[in-house]
Amino acid sequence: MHSAQYWIDRLALGAHPEGGFYRETYRSDRSVSTEGSGGDTGLVRAASTVIYFLLNGDDFSALHRLRSDEIWHFYVGGTLVVHVIAAEGQALEMFLGADPDKNESFQVVVRAGCWFGSRLRESNSFALVGCTVAPGFEFEDFELGKREDLLVQFPQHRELITKLTRE
Repeated sequence: MHSAQYWIDRLALGAHPEGGFYRETYRSDRSVSTEGSGGDTGLVRAASTVIYFLLNGDDFSALHRLRSDEIWHFYVGGTLVVHVIAAEGQALEMFLGADPDKNESFQVVVRAGCWFGSRLRESNSFALVGCTVAPGFEFEDFELGKREDLLVQFPQHRELITKLTRE
């Protein structure tokens, strides 16, 4: 199996603000209006966007949220644990990987407006995944979680918030 650095180099991945490495590989030429979805009115976005995303070792994807749904796709490596905190406060873990006997799936969906981040199940591994966002991703629709604010909003998830924020 190839190393994380092989995939970073081979796919020309760059550092992502939430952690890990990424590169956008697709942006639809078609546009859609977000009117009526998630309280947004009049925003025009690409119909969808796709990225490669790679986490390695102890690195993690910090808690963040998007205005759009995001579908994660597993490609190669170890199991990626996607942690989600819904607006109502429920937390769940989804396992992105290749072993259904370990409750892993090749695809998981994070709904718009949920706080989410990810880490590797085993820190001595890496995971190469893809993320499809629809309507398409724009950095202005991306909100990186602030530890202090999230702890006030979700005190019951202190341990998770502390592990998946960098403040």
